Amino acid sequence: MRLGIVTLAAAGLLAGCGSGETTPAAPPVAVPPPLTGAQRATMLAALPAPYNTADLEHGARVFARCKACHTATANGPNMTGPNLYGVIGRVAGTHPGYNYSKAVKGAGFAWDDDHIDHWLANPRSVLPGNKMTFPGLPDATDRRDVIAYLSVEAAKR
Repeated sequence: MRLGIVTLAAAGLLAGCGSGETTPAAPPVAVPPPLTGAQRATMLAALPAPYNTADLEHGARVFARCKACHTATANGPNMTGPNLYGVIGRVAGTHPGYNYSKAVKGAGFAWDDDHIDHWLANPRSVLPGNKMTFPGLPDATDRRDVIAYLSVEAAKR
């Protein structure tokens, strides 16, 4: 048993070694309490049209497809894709701790509703050469609801 613990400890130390490019980890942020239904409704109503009429529950169901590669919570880990907490307003390619493609690093814009909508429609055409393999969300209602979901549930507050 003792040998197993030593082996696991050594494996854990070696897993942190490597020659790949890394970026500093995101500094921890205070984890906000869960939103109430009234808070969600207020935040949704404050969004610009057409996002203020979105269905947040539908947005959550559509975002479930994204969870294979992304988290969207305060201090959530980067996965195959970066954590999307606070993505609205963030300059593309700047989330700490994620190794972005050159295309995204050099995008030169902040993520707003319009950029996210185009990105979700077809990620490959917005920034050719990015690493995202997801083919996109062709349905405008799905995109609207995901954007509203991120604007409410993954907003820095």
